[in-house]
Amino acid sequence: MANQAERTNTFKVMNEYLNASVYVKLKGGEGVKGVLKSFDQHLNLVLENAEELTERGSRSLGTVLVRGDSIVAISPVK
Repeated sequence: MANQAERTNTFKVMNEYLNASVYVKLKGGEGVKGVLKSFDQHLNLVLENAEELTERGSRSLGTVLVRGDSIVAISPVK
């Protein structure tokens, strides 16, 4: 379980990503790219203009909710 300082730092970083494009790596090796609109204490994410990225290519998803327990990593996209 993360301590309070780690949670605070995580939320600071996530707040910097709000309204920015992010890439979310998911369990199973696939990923989703989109604009981060919101998140909660479980790191559930709402992404707008989301695009699923797989080895076979990509497809548009629109607005999606990504469950925090399926996320491996989150990074900004330039």
